[in-house]
Amino acid sequence: MTTILEPFDERHLVALGEMVDDPELLRFMRVPEPVPPDFARTWLDRYEEGRRDGSREAFAIVDEDGAFLGLALAPRIEHDARTAELGYVVAPAARGRGVATEALRRLTEWALEELGMLRLELLISVDNVASKRVAERCGYVREGVLRSLHVKQDIFEDTEIWSRLATDA
Repeated sequence: MTTILEPFDERHLVALGEMVDDPELLRFMRVPEPVPPDFARTWLDRYEEGRRDGSREAFAIVDEDGAFLGLALAPRIEHDARTAELGYVVAPAARGRGVATEALRRLTEWALEELGMLRLELLISVDNVASKRVAERCGYVREGVLRSLHVKQDIFEDTEIWSRLATDA
């Protein structure tokens, strides 16, 4: 399947709102529960602000027909340290088709080539087996576990940190 990354914007708000209704998705996303009614708009506003100041970026993952498949994110970009945290989330209907792997490959290339990052990081719940497989397929290396990391509200969980360096093959 061909996936395209395009800047996350107004066109994607309805699809994002529908996507965050999925309990499986919410389990592993840093989205407040219950999801606030204005969540999609607030998230877009936050990423647009980050786009302007260079501190974060968000892309919609779409197919060749423009159908929304998910999001590819850079929730933290540190230009001085040349380090970025990346992430991805795929809509339920698009899972199991290689969308996350292709999106992370494209996002990784963008961060290394366009931003000139030297270190990329993924924070993945120890229970998120599918996401760890995506990280491995894209050449990320598991560095260890951040114990009892604050995820959202009063939820703390063990989270694996994975990295990829610009010098990795």
